[in-house]
Amino acid sequence: MTTAAESASELDQSDEGNSTKESRRPKATQARGTADEPGFGYTLRMAFIIATREIRALFDSLIGYVVIGGTSLALGVYFFLMPAGGFWQVNRASLGRLYDFMPWALSAIVIPLVTMRALAEEKRSGTLELLITMPVRDSSVILGKFFAAFAMCLLLLLATLLYPIVLFYGYHVGPIDSGTIWSGYLGLALFAAAGTAVGMYFSSITESQIIAFFLTMGTLVSLQILGLIVDSIQGQTIVADVASFLSFQSRFAPFGRGLIDTRAVVYFLSITVIALLASFRQLESRKWS
Repeated sequence: MTTAAESASELDQSDEGNSTKESRRPKATQARGTADEPGFGYTLRMAFIIATREIRALFDSLIGYVVIGGTSLALGVYFFLMPAGGFWQVNRASLGRLYDFMPWALSAIVIPLVTMRALAEEKRSGTLELLITMPVRDSSVILGKFFAAFAMCLLLLLATLLYPIVLFYGYHVGPIDSGTIWSGYLGLALFAAAGTAVGMYFSSITESQIIAFFLTMGTLVSLQILGLIVDSIQGQTIVADVASFLSFQSRFAPFGRGLIDTRAVVYFLSITVIALLASFRQLESRKWS
């Protein structure tokens, strides 16, 4: 895959065109443009180019369609049919089944699929070495690929919005609790951001997409299972406290009930930042070897 390298080449050509235009500007303007270009805006511009091409590559392959189509189908089966009767046997208007399913789907399938090739494939094909020799910052590479994978997760979540729309406005199954819906989706978005960053890190430490997939899946599923351990332990113990602190499931649970827990928000954002910084350091370390 040469997605990132092509992105860098495209950006390089764009910058050459910009430099030609800059030569026609007054010297003061040129100096100001040169000083401003290496800034945060320049990093985001490169990240955006990489992200758009990564998203296109995901849909040029089967990954994008499998992630959205396959997960939506599985969610529909679970939501309406499993166990017998599914949603129709609950006897109340609730999206609880969606909030039960999506964290596991994101952990076991979606996030590992959209992140496994992010950096691992670049390293395997040798395009990463080409990429880091171009005027593309490591932070732009990491952010661009993170934004692309995270955008895929958001597209999937956007597709699942059909459930509350159809159920509450189409079938009129009951009064809609918009607060619970939006808090739940906020929790899923934070969950996806943290999980995607973790997947980016594992993709940065290996050249194998398969290894990156299973490392990501194993880690995220384990963080989900910790929530089950908390539920099975009676009373307050050190083990329960540690498991509750680390568990993605325990952190997400309040959002599904309509509560926005600021501690959970900080937790998911902290995991996102730490994992992206670790990915950046891993990518940067290749220049030292």
